[in-house]
Amino acid sequence: MSAAMPNVRIWDLPTRLFHWCLAASVVGAYVSAKLGGLYMDWHVRFGLTTLGLVIFRVIWGFVGPRHARFRSFVKGPGETGAYLRGLAAGTARSAGHNPLGALSVLAMLVDLGIQAVLGLFATDDIMVQGPLYGTVSAATSSFLTSLHEANRWVIITLVVLHLLAVAWHTLARKEPLVRAMVAGDMPADHLPVDAQPSADGTGVRLRALMLAIVVAAFVLWLRSLGS
Repeated sequence: MSAAMPNVRIWDLPTRLFHWCLAASVVGAYVSAKLGGLYMDWHVRFGLTTLGLVIFRVIWGFVGPRHARFRSFVKGPGETGAYLRGLAAGTARSAGHNPLGALSVLAMLVDLGIQAVLGLFATDDIMVQGPLYGTVSAATSSFLTSLHEANRWVIITLVVLHLLAVAWHTLARKEPLVRAMVAGDMPADHLPVDAQPSADGTGVRLRALMLAIVVAAFVLWLRSLGS
């Protein structure tokens, strides 16, 4: 009987929690906006949560462990082209986000960040406003609100593309991406031979907790401005 391939820790716990919390916040913001009425208060809460999560992930992209850092997966045109050629040949493997996945991550972070910031100045013209609504003119708020509403289609497009990419990697390439984002580990036979694990110990988690507390305090301060 052949020995089972060992697993390699790719996704640290803070990165995994960020991923699923962001997914829940985006779904919550969309559903609460569709329901409208009193649920718009929840839309604001989900939007502020999304803003906090995006801020956390951007900073974590510089201070987090190996595969969470932008420098580990954001590649230039040459490396992206090499990955595409390997993908066509069926030999492409990547620890963490591949170069195409990196573009998806950046696009999602930028667009969700823009959406959350626009929401700070938006209003539903009934009873709910973003916490910074009072800092701009009514005309400016109306313009930013229209951008906020239009941008939802960009977010929907990015989410659909992300889900299609995950489905393709899971079904066509047999890569356990969802399981890895839950448990943190990938089987070694799905990784490059020189793949190194990410740190995911107590030090990493305490660093993430301190960062999360600071970001949460900032978001709560923003929320208080609209009181």
